[in-house]
Amino acid sequence: MFCVTTLLERLGRGPEERLLIFTADLLGLCHATNIGVYESLRNGLATGAGLMVPGPWARDAAAHYRGESVGVHLTLNAELDCYRWRPITQAPSLHDGDGGFPRTAADLWDHADLDETRRECRAQLERAILWGFDVSHLSTHLGALQNRPEFFDVYLELAIEFELPIRLEGAAAENSAGFPFRTLAGEEGVLTVDHHRLRRLTDPASLERQAKDLEPGITEIVVEPAADTPELRAICDEWSRRVEHRDLVCAGSGLRAELERVGITLIDWRKLRDAQRAG
Repeated sequence: MFCVTTLLERLGRGPEERLLIFTADLLGLCHATNIGVYESLRNGLATGAGLMVPGPWARDAAAHYRGESVGVHLTLNAELDCYRWRPITQAPSLHDGDGGFPRTAADLWDHADLDETRRECRAQLERAILWGFDVSHLSTHLGALQNRPEFFDVYLELAIEFELPIRLEGAAAENSAGFPFRTLAGEEGVLTVDHHRLRRLTDPASLERQAKDLEPGITEIVVEPAADTPELRAICDEWSRRVEHRDLVCAGSGLRAELERVGITLIDWRKLRDAQRAG
C-alpha cells in the first residue's frame, strides 16, 4: 500500500499536507452533464473531470474542451433504464439484450470477452487522445475494471503503457474485491490517490464535511454535476442530486474559503501524472 509521506514527497510536499482533487465525473453522458462539468471546472471548485467516451454527448464535450484536466472514465456499463450507450468497437460480448452496455458490473463480468474488453478500453482512450484531450488519468465506471482481477489487468496495462495514474479505492474495496489492486499498481509504478471518497451522488452537506475533514495525503472527492434541464429530468430519477452537486461546486466560494482556512490545497490529476512520468 502507498505510504502517504512518499507520495506527498514525490509532489514536493510536506508529510502533513492535505491535498484535494475535486473530480467532476460523467462528462459526455448528456448535454446537461457537459454544461455542469465544464461550469464546475471553469467557474467552480472542480480540478478535474472524467470523460465517458461512449457517452452520447462525448463528441460535444470534445468540441468544447479548452485544455482542462480531463481523464478517461473507462466505460463498460450503461446503468440507466431508458437512456443507453454502447461500445465504440465491434464487441458483441459487451452488449446486453437491448443493444447497450450491460447495466451492472456483475453482468459484464459474467459475459464479457477479455480481448473485446481490452480493445474497447484502448479504443476509448485513443479516441479521447485523437479528439485532443490531454488525458490526465484513468478511472473506471461503476468499478468494473477495479474489482475483478482479470479486468483489473486491462486497467493496469493501459495505465502502464500510457503512463497515467488511475483511480483506485481503499482498503475496504480491496477486501471486498479479494485482491490487492493498490499494491499491484504500486509495484508497476502507477500512482493513485491516498484516500478516495467515491460513494455515488453523496448529499452536498456530507460532501462539504468530507472536504473540510481530510487526512494528510492526497484525497479525491467525486461529484456528478449537471444543469437542470428537461433532458436531465427525463434521463434519470436522480437528476436533482446531480443539480445539487453542480450548485455545491459552482457556488462554492464559501467552501473554497473554508478549505483555504483549514490549510487544504486543491490540485489536479496532472500533478500525479507528471510525478509518475518523472519516475
